[in-house]
Amino acid sequence: VQLVESGGGLVQPGGSLRLSCAASGFAFDDWGDDFGIAWFRQAPGKEREGVSCVRRRDGVTYYSDSVKGRFTISSDNARSTVYLQMNSLKPEDTAAYYCAAGLTFYYCSASGLRPPDDTDYWGQGTQVTVSS
Repeated sequence: VQLVESGGGLVQPGGSLRLSCAASGFAFDDWGDDFGIAWFRQAPGKEREGVSCVRRRDGVTYYSDSVKGRFTISSDNARSTVYLQMNSLKPEDTAAYYCAAGLTFYYCSASGLRPPDDTDYWGQGTQVTVSS
């Protein structure tokens, strides 16, 4: 099981990027319907932050206050890919972004993410740098 992120890069403040999290070697359908995909980020010297997630069974989504209104998570089940569209980017959005999967209905809810544990799957990360 491997999650592969892509789409990071250098962008000016106010710009946009779209991150992708793709299943490699398997399909999301293999997990059934009770799982969620999340995006986390971690900047140097800061704690990891869960910024968004989507729940497969009913499409429920969550956004942290820091990204609400600017980021949009979406999923393409046919491609086993989850996207994070990031608009109006700010320098404080600079971080390594990771996608993760939790194989339980309770991983993602409208109010937040279940704390990460050893059963979750993680990608390798993609760097987003917002700078002029």
